Amino acid sequence: MSQMRLNPLNGRWVTIVPDRAERPSDFATRSPVGDLQLDRPCPFCPGNEEETPPAVETSEEDGTWSMRVVPNRFPAFDGDDAFAVHNLGPVHVKAEASGIHEVFVYERGHTGGLHLLDDDHAVELMAVLKRRLTQHAELPFVRYTQVIVNHGREAGASIAHPHGQILGLPFVPSEVLDEERAFARFAGGSLLATTVEAELAAGQRIVLANDDVVVMCPWASGVPYEMLIVPREQHAHFPNASDESLRAVGIALRDSIAHLNRALGDVAFNLGLHTAPHQHTGDYHWHMHIWPQLTTQAGFERGTGVLINIVAPEEAAATLRSVAVNA
Repeated sequence: MSQMRLNPLNGRWVTIVPDRAERPSDFATRSPVGDLQLDRPCPFCPGNEEETPPAVETSEEDGTWSMRVVPNRFPAFDGDDAFAVHNLGPVHVKAEASGIHEVFVYERGHTGGLHLLDDDHAVELMAVLKRRLTQHAELPFVRYTQVIVNHGREAGASIAHPHGQILGLPFVPSEVLDEERAFARFAGGSLLATTVEAELAAGQRIVLANDDVVVMCPWASGVPYEMLIVPREQHAHFPNASDESLRAVGIALRDSIAHLNRALGDVAFNLGLHTAPHQHTGDYHWHMHIWPQLTTQAGFERGTGVLINIVAPEEAAATLRSVAVNA
């Protein structure tokens, strides 16, 4: 029977319809994808560093780079103008898309992925992100920084080489504002800390857990095999997290993608890091979302904003837990 579930982080309803679910083996893995820009060498591979603007940060290992952060050659947000809204009449409003758009090449190999990182590289990935967000927070024209990874063409990636993006925005996205409001109105303490304790007690939706981090398929998962990564150590702002907490989250992130890969194959997914806006105070708890791209939104979802998930999160978590992963 279909069931409506309320997402406590954004206050939106999702519909769980397990009777429509396909078997996990029936979900197609992502299409074999080469780079869309076939007229030039991969700009992220070693030896092609001149294909990108100069790096703003580099991690080195044995005299060679292991991770690089470079300005995006085609930025969606660029410039240091303060956010200003311009009214062009009774209904038309615009603002300059100032900000920062960086590419984070977290692996040298062209065909790797998050699930293949060793412990040291998983930890270094989090350390690089901490340094980048710390620097973004010092810039007056950046109000929020969004970290994303698009894996696979179905998830929006145009270059196959493993990479993420770090976008310093001149505004706070509505998704994050909705989460802030959810934390502010939750009367039972910390929203995510309470969620973690409730999920650990229930056990059904836990993918993996230890003293430092919990990975779950959320109660109101909007897409099949969605995962939420929550550090047990609570900080509103990601850069304030301790090294120990970041280490645990980095390894848990690697292992979460490994569980997904082992259970379903090399499926496309989106990863998003949610943290409190740089200058905001108040209740919040930074966390990470993983959204596999296994289904397509249709007219109902787009017309109403209500997602339909054909795999119950309890079933998804059981499937993900059932597979062994070797780090």
